[in-house]
Amino acid sequence: MTTSDSTKSFASVAANMKGAPGSGQMGDSGFKTRQRPDAIRNSNIVAAKAVADAVRTSLGPRGMDKMIQSGNGEVTITNDGATILKQMSVIHPAAKMLVELSKAQDIEAGDGTTTVVVIAGSLLDAASRLVAKGLHPTAIAEAFEKAADKATEILKSISIPIELSDKDSLHRSASTALNSKVVSQHTHLLAPMAVQAVLKVIDPAVDRNVDLRDIRIVKKLGGTIEDTELVDGLVLDQKTIGFGAPTRIEKAKIALIQFCISPPKTDMENAVIISDHAQMDRVIKEERQYILNIIKQIKKTSCNVLLIQKSILRDAISDLAIHYLAKMKILIVKDVEREDVPFIAKTLGCKPIASLDHFNQDMLGTAELVEEITAGSDKIVKITGVAHPGHTVSILLRGSNKLVLEEADRSIHDALCVIRCLVKERALIAGGAAPEIELAVRLAEYAQSLSGVDQYCIRAFAEALEVIPYTLAENAGLNPIATVTELRNRHAQNDVNAGINVRKGLISNILEENVVQPLLVSVSAIRLATETVRSILKIDDIVN
Repeated sequence: MTTSDSTKSFASVAANMKGAPGSGQMGDSGFKTRQRPDAIRNSNIVAAKAVADAVRTSLGPRGMDKMIQSGNGEVTITNDGATILKQMSVIHPAAKMLVELSKAQDIEAGDGTTTVVVIAGSLLDAASRLVAKGLHPTAIAEAFEKAADKATEILKSISIPIELSDKDSLHRSASTALNSKVVSQHTHLLAPMAVQAVLKVIDPAVDRNVDLRDIRIVKKLGGTIEDTELVDGLVLDQKTIGFGAPTRIEKAKIALIQFCISPPKTDMENAVIISDHAQMDRVIKEERQYILNIIKQIKKTSCNVLLIQKSILRDAISDLAIHYLAKMKILIVKDVEREDVPFIAKTLGCKPIASLDHFNQDMLGTAELVEEITAGSDKIVKITGVAHPGHTVSILLRGSNKLVLEEADRSIHDALCVIRCLVKERALIAGGAAPEIELAVRLAEYAQSLSGVDQYCIRAFAEALEVIPYTLAENAGLNPIATVTELRNRHAQNDVNAGINVRKGLISNILEENVVQPLLVSVSAIRLATETVRSILKIDDIVN
């Protein structure tokens, strides 16, 4: 008898026994309604907690890094929660919800991606214990929502309002975000750079958000992170072309063209058959005439720097055209990516030129200096002193190897997001697990004022938040139980800013240690984690 046969026979026996006298079962329907939802809920909670435990060790400044190997053998080293989860191959649908959660936190706040997943895991643990006691999942979900609202209120009451002109506070927030990264020893360089970049692309008086697409990060292998620089202008990844063409031009007039300077091709697969030399010469002459016509038109506008968009259908520029342009001392950069065109146009104050008819003076941008510089083994083009600059900025990021470069890119992105949070919501709170412990203490007090199921659930919510200080202490090699108890004690005595000082291995006033984070990061972490936990709790069946 094969396995499938035996399975079938068991299934048929079970079906025949359904509700049979003395079988001790209430029939199939009773079995389904009673036990299946619990099993599904437990399976969801276990899967989601497994994901949370996977990233727990990478929380905080002493958190460990993960080495992730993708299917094609590429290796990534990071401790950014969103990156770790994005690259993990997660199969269980509830675990996928936690991956989406960290992605949502990354979009909303940019930092706190590990925190949000750890909090969600802890809340699910608390919820599973409450369900085991016989509380209804919907009641738990509603109480958690109430607790999250109260938590947001408490966080706002302990926050410190700031102004964007207070550069010192912005530097401290960016430094705190960078301290838990692989590149933490370069915080003194990267934090001010992130602050400067964001303040350059916004008007602090008016703007309430930052478009991070206005900050372009160009990664170049070679050198160390110390060589990273903020360029007030434009950095192009491509190098100049043309033998004898200039590589440095002062008082540059820059054209960004989207048409090709090469002989036209027919749209369809056509063949031109040439039978004698005279025809051949005519074709070559026509080609030369066609290209010369384009180049004369370019020269007429006194343009001396040409940026040419990448072309798929034919060569963006032919060798003959390069030769003529080099003779006329025009600097040429080809293969500018299509998606970079809007950024370049905005930075240089020029307009993309789609056809030769539109090539005139008004479409050009002007800059003090365009030069080709060597970066590591490669060359790049740097444009500075733009006459009518847009609100954009470029960061030239250097690193000794690919892994460090990628991680530095992610770290700078996190620091930029932290400053963006402060532009959106101009308030700071202490870091070092101080807000989480304060919430735990204040929510426990709030729970005492309630009655019934809500009191139980909100107390469980408050205890669940203690996972953050517990994990921070554990990752820093301190005694977690003693540390959390001491912290709870300090907060009960109204020492709101007491947090874990990981460097010294003790509890101190964390604001004096300059460990601060934007209010938005914590508020969004608690909001999003609670939402995810509520949706997982309300699932009682998985249908394929």
